[in-house]
Amino acid sequence: MRVLHEIRPQLDPPDVRHHGLSEVVATLVGSEILRIAAEVRTLRESGRAVCDLTVGDFAPRQFRIPEPLREGIVRALAAGQTHYPPSDGIGDLRRAVQVFYQRALGLDYPLEGILIAGGARPIIWGTYAAVVEPGDRVVYPVPSWNNNHYAHLARAEGIAVPTRPENGFLPTAEEIAPALRGARLLALNSPLNPAGTGFGRAQLEALARLVVEENRRRGPSERPLFLLYDQIYWLLASDHAPHSTPVELVPEVAPYTVLVDGISKAFAATGLRVGWTVGPPYLVARMRDLLGHVGAWAPRPEQHATAEILARPELTAELAGAVRGAVLARLDALHDGLDRLHRDGLPVEVLPVGGGLYLSVRFDLVSRLGSNDAIRKYLLEEAGFAIVPFQAFGLADESGWFRVSVGAVGLDDIAAALPRLRAALAKLR
Repeated sequence: MRVLHEIRPQLDPPDVRHHGLSEVVATLVGSEILRIAAEVRTLRESGRAVCDLTVGDFAPRQFRIPEPLREGIVRALAAGQTHYPPSDGIGDLRRAVQVFYQRALGLDYPLEGILIAGGARPIIWGTYAAVVEPGDRVVYPVPSWNNNHYAHLARAEGIAVPTRPENGFLPTAEEIAPALRGARLLALNSPLNPAGTGFGRAQLEALARLVVEENRRRGPSERPLFLLYDQIYWLLASDHAPHSTPVELVPEVAPYTVLVDGISKAFAATGLRVGWTVGPPYLVARMRDLLGHVGAWAPRPEQHATAEILARPELTAELAGAVRGAVLARLDALHDGLDRLHRDGLPVEVLPVGGGLYLSVRFDLVSRLGSNDAIRKYLLEEAGFAIVPFQAFGLADESGWFRVSVGAVGLDDIAAALPRLRAALAKLR
């Protein structure tokens, strides 16, 4: 006990930068969304009703994983599929992804260009780690999810390109082009977290052509510009914003494009950690080796269960369609309620439903309350309406724009929250 009393005062040095931590870790910024989530929990524990629109996840009381997926995992466990998987994923799942992409997206990739990992995050980090050197320029639009943090981890120079609500917070070729000269990576996402909007075909085609043109411009000694295209939400896209891929629209971009995908959103299976990348085999092979060293594999039982589903086209469509329908019903209900507030003269603006889990909502209250964070706190405390400001996604402007997410709420939660929100906004008139 004497030793413990002597050690404990030494465990928390006053300045971590001078006690052995790397600069990249010592200066890493934590998640703003998790900080907000802690406030929501505190309010709920006090007994207040809260409509939690903060988390980009599915609450199990609202969305259970599909029963065939659960049953497939149980069968794989019973069969003893509990040992290490191959570092690039089990063959059945890689082949299933290959055929799934041929069938659903019209993309024909060799098996060597497909890598399975423990969700989409290792794939995104692996892409950064595989192609970005310290000091390289990484271009990404804002708002967008976590690209600023991945650029920090890679010690890259992050080039944040602000976007506009009239374009659904999705970048145009005109906005991106000036930043691409000499860049190493362009990171895009559609449907977009946080905005809940999706690229139109012409808009995405123009961006893909920029990547091709930039690489044609570079000499043989220059490293190429890669395109990271995160499409993890594509099976939740609205009919108003049908999904496309850059490779489908501009096949010449394929050698430079890394597609990011998985079951997390399509099957409401965020905790099962099955993701994949589809891309040029020479790059995917090095990502396989990199992620193999850190053990970023998807669990073997979940891989077997996912392969069984993807191998059955009708079942895949049925299961993903059920999740999509439930998500879009919530988004439509929330959108319609917010739009009614707007039509009634309250300071609310909402963009059309595009898919994913999200809506972009503006509360025109900065002149009254001073900042996005002040608006957030007011709506949480007065209406139990929990949302995330776009500052959490890299957009610096105090413009009143927020992300709302519907994966943790039901239609009844939305219906109950809208009158509270109306009353809170009316108080500010």
